[in-house]
Amino acid sequence: MITGNFDYFAPSNVEEAIKLLNEYGDDCKIISGGHSLVPVLKLRLASPAVLIDIGRIKGLKGISFEGGTIVIGTNTTHAEIARSAELKKHCPLLVETAGQIGDQQVRNRGTIGGSLTHADPAADWPAAVLALDADIIVKGKGSVRTIKATDFFVDIMTSAVKSNEIVTEIRITKPAQPQAAAYLKVPQAASGFAVVGVAAQLTLKDGRCEKVAIGITGLGPKAYRASTSENALIGNTLDAATISAAAEKADTEAVDTMEDIHASGEFRRNLTRVYTKRAIMAAMSRA
Repeated sequence: MITGNFDYFAPSNVEEAIKLLNEYGDDCKIISGGHSLVPVLKLRLASPAVLIDIGRIKGLKGISFEGGTIVIGTNTTHAEIARSAELKKHCPLLVETAGQIGDQQVRNRGTIGGSLTHADPAADWPAAVLALDADIIVKGKGSVRTIKATDFFVDIMTSAVKSNEIVTEIRITKPAQPQAAAYLKVPQAASGFAVVGVAAQLTLKDGRCEKVAIGITGLGPKAYRASTSENALIGNTLDAATISAAAEKADTEAVDTMEDIHASGEFRRNLTRVYTKRAIMAAMSRA
């Protein structure tokens, strides 16, 4: 499989990249790590006239902390997140999710911003950023927007990022109880993508669930928050019966389900309910 011909630019800063986006419009694509885009190019599912490589732009990579906020640059690789000691301490859900993405080669090259923007319905990061209620920062010509994770995923392979914008960073408030989290998935055998993946982040107080967020990927055309399950948990003691009842509602927000060689729609719904229960129980056991 060989890609079509294209012109290649490697801007040195975000402003230059945005200028190129505005100049070439729909004829161009952004590339960073390339693990989302390159397969699409090789299959000729996309044939842009121009590639804009933002992978060398300084300032778009790295993990930092601003008070109670975690800031992750869009070009930060999955591997860098997976091995971060600070993230393991303050937000282990990110570390756990990153460690389950693809294989070591994919983790070494793939980037969090590229994965989120690509909005693959079976990707791992969407579930985690939804469970962490992340803010995703995008820059355009003379503008900066903050997009909530709950508004970021629009449809299959479609995010809220406009064609003339670039994701620059992901901002996450440090969880009150960082260890009370889990990401569990059923991986596709060859690629490691999620047949279904569930991320759960809990806050417990006096034995009751004070706050919970559950992100689900793999079931439908886009990742989503399982708000019906969350509402069934908040304010309650997390005993087996309560968790089971809440998990049974985890697929209700998904109007459409994916069906492919990996699983039928109904099997995915069943996996969603089962793995939501397991993720909640795993998070609670770590709290």
